[in-house]
Amino acid sequence: MCPILYAALALRGFVPYEAIHTLRQYGSPFQGHPDMKKCPGIDISTGSLGQGLSCAVGMAIAGKRDGKSYRVFAMLGDGECQEGQIWEAAQAANKYRLDNLIVFVDDNNLQIDGTCDEVMPNLDLAQKFEAFGFETWRIDGHNLEEIVRTLDEVKSRKNGKPKCIVYKAVKGKGVSFMENVADWHGKAPNEEEYRRAMEEIAGGLKP
Repeated sequence: MCPILYAALALRGFVPYEAIHTLRQYGSPFQGHPDMKKCPGIDISTGSLGQGLSCAVGMAIAGKRDGKSYRVFAMLGDGECQEGQIWEAAQAANKYRLDNLIVFVDDNNLQIDGTCDEVMPNLDLAQKFEAFGFETWRIDGHNLEEIVRTLDEVKSRKNGKPKCIVYKAVKGKGVSFMENVADWHGKAPNEEEYRRAMEEIAGGLKP
């Protein structure tokens, strides 16, 4: 997910826009995992699976304590939800009634070593978060209208419960040779693959 963050930071002027072509290269501000010492605009270095939700819970607790109106968003992978630290953080979110915390879970059933079902089955992630005291939604992760509609609903619900949106998604969607292929979890395309991918994505966009 970090390339999306890097693109946003480049567009906002935190780093030169030309740096977006240096992803995961030596000396680049855009490493495989966000590094606060290398990339301006990154507040917390992340990459160790499971830690992001704990950081988000801490931010949400601070917001409650200080009477702030902001919301905290955390994006999790389904493979990441195999980590025990996720569920410790979820318990804390319930205990402190963090209705200012919104968790997204990318439920695509792929991680670096294969499918989640093969590596460590997650079972029903929406039910699991609900069991930990979250209000949960299941949505189509490729339907922008549904995403916006769900966020509007989430914003209106201040009931002491943290929120979790589990979205079904296809990894590499829109690129025929990348869809549902675990090998693409952590590598960049070469020039020919990039050209083919961009052509297929452009061809799939609505006018």
